[in-house]
Amino acid sequence: MLVISSREFRQNQKLYFEKVDKGEHIIVQRGKDKSYALTLVTEDDMYFNIEMLKRIKQSILEVKNGETKTVSTSEEIKELLGL
Repeated sequence: MLVISSREFRQNQKLYFEKVDKGEHIIVQRGKDKSYALTLVTEDDMYFNIEMLKRIKQSILEVKNGETKTVSTSEEIKELLGL
């Protein structure tokens, strides 16, 4: 893990981004009491990725078409969840 100042980060951003791309952990300190972790964000890290949006749209379509199931008892919930 590498700890650098915010000034050092600003002056050499490309270098530190490349280090993170290669798997190194970078902490940027800002002042005496603030620190930030520089982290690579991938498609898997994004909650609303393309696949999730497709699933949401499909669910909305199913509701519009009346393809829903109403459950009200604990037994029905267990059955729905396959428990």
